[in-house]
Amino acid sequence: MLLRLFSYSLIFKDQNCTVNIKYPFDPLLKHHVFIALGLGIWIFLFLYVTEPMDVNEFGDQEKLIYLPIYGVIAAACYLLFMPLQNLLYRKSGYDWRLKHELIFLICFVVLTMTFARLYYLFVIVADQPNPYSLWYHIKTIFLPALTVTLPIVIINRFAFGKYKEKKLEQQKIEIEGEGQYESVRLLPDDLICIQSADNYVEVFYRDGSELKKTLIRNKLSIISDTFPELLRTHRSFIINPFHFKQWKTDNGKHLLQLSHNIEVPISKTYLDKTKARLNFTTV
Repeated sequence: MLLRLFSYSLIFKDQNCTVNIKYPFDPLLKHHVFIALGLGIWIFLFLYVTEPMDVNEFGDQEKLIYLPIYGVIAAACYLLFMPLQNLLYRKSGYDWRLKHELIFLICFVVLTMTFARLYYLFVIVADQPNPYSLWYHIKTIFLPALTVTLPIVIINRFAFGKYKEKKLEQQKIEIEGEGQYESVRLLPDDLICIQSADNYVEVFYRDGSELKKTLIRNKLSIISDTFPELLRTHRSFIINPFHFKQWKTDNGKHLLQLSHNIEVPISKTYLDKTKARLNFTTV
């Protein structure tokens, strides 16, 4: 059922729907470990202070034995979804949307409630008559608890996502156009190549898993001088060596294959320099 929910997110294509908007997301595992640890501690403190589910009948030692397990369950369930979260992130072309976030949160809540219910039945009230019914448990325990615990997850995930966006924004380069013409701002590794087109240049870059291109008014020589990390392969092309895939020849002509099956010619003028640069880069 959980995997099916993830699959539904991948086939949902309504571009005008609110849940399809971009959502801040940080895939770094250590940040999610921090979120899980904070969630576990918060749940323990919440249970210890509010004493739901007849917790007030426990002694101080019993509280310290049984209540932390609820925090451990929530933290473990959160981390259990990390592989599935990363899979969804890759399948979406590294383009996290609100629908992905909602599906993750729903799956996390359902799994956590399931394990917490089992822990209650088979540990907390094991061999005792008249345990809380499932509906009563959900209505009077789980739902009120969610109102004070789920925001912790949402706020922290959003905050780490915004922090990651800010860091990425600082790393971006800007390929400027002349005068009032449009410029392109992107991460260095997203730039694939740039092709000269008369008084314009056509910038090829990736946006998530998609290939995009933008035409701006500028000269290839100016861009080449501005960004020496790029490689000139032809009087009409400069490339980002990061996207080099393989060498090709066609009727004695040398070509480079880049990401998204883009083929770029290599002129004799730049052949030796290109070979030396790419051999060094790909060692």
